[in-house]
Amino acid sequence: MTPLKRAEAVKQRAVQLGFDTVGITDLRPTPHRSELRAWLRSGMAGTMRYLHRQEGRRAEPATVLPGAHRAIALTRSYFNSEGNQPGGSGRVAKYARGRDYHESLRKPLQELSDYVEFLGGGDTVARFYVDAGPVPERELAQRAGLGWIGKNTMLISPTRGSFSFLATILTNLDVPIDEPFETDRCGSCTRCLDACPTDAFPRERVLDSQRCISYLTIEYRGDVTAELQELMGNWIFGCDVCQDVCPWNTKFASVANDHVLQLDPSRAFVDLAMLITTSDAEFLDRYAWTPIERPGAVGMRRNAKIAVENLRREAKWQTFQTQ
Repeated sequence: MTPLKRAEAVKQRAVQLGFDTVGITDLRPTPHRSELRAWLRSGMAGTMRYLHRQEGRRAEPATVLPGAHRAIALTRSYFNSEGNQPGGSGRVAKYARGRDYHESLRKPLQELSDYVEFLGGGDTVARFYVDAGPVPERELAQRAGLGWIGKNTMLISPTRGSFSFLATILTNLDVPIDEPFETDRCGSCTRCLDACPTDAFPRERVLDSQRCISYLTIEYRGDVTAELQELMGNWIFGCDVCQDVCPWNTKFASVANDHVLQLDPSRAFVDLAMLITTSDAEFLDRYAWTPIERPGAVGMRRNAKIAVENLRREAKWQTFQTQ
């Protein structure tokens, strides 16, 4: 089988396994190493110290898996819609309304990795990563032709928008690479930047994690400042604002009926009173199989209390407006 035929076979198998798009690129060093270093030194990574430890390998992805020289980049949509928001509820980001994607994507990614090794035979290696390890997933996906990196730092597909999980398989399989996606199709649009509730984007394609609602509700373990609490609304896990307003999503994102991810739009809203009073054991029973488990019961109670205060404040403001 020729290298081109192998590449075609890999892509066909990826689609059969439920992935939406697939592309192949090399593992040359990233041209954005200086920007990554400056971002880390500025403190915008917040408490995510693992990003500092991974800096060197993120800048040189060929060092992640010794011997690998190709990246197979993959996307899988998680877009789902929801109905009207019930009173007294907190909002959950779209990607977290189903099974933990790290676990749910493990089987199809392992099957595809096994297939890559079968195609290459002998000493062929293939290792998959999904939002884990020092893999610069968005850049590799852009270099593999799957889309461009938008002003909100998300990878945007011209046919599906940005509501997609990214995964990567690093390998030494001999396959040709695809053309990168070079065009920036954001143009003069700044809707994502303008809509951010906490002004987390100091400039285009730069995210200050310390002000990002997703970071504050998931990664940050401390006390959120009063200023930021008031801007978080009723988001209790993640935030979709900068993606919801993106024209590429409003035009092209379609509901993903994925039995592997088990997305459930009814999980878009969580009763805040229940979340505040639930025990640690009850929390694990309800959320251990979902991404919501990450902040733990303590973190989610903190988030719920912030949302309650914001809803109370909003209700008072609305009452004042009608007087």
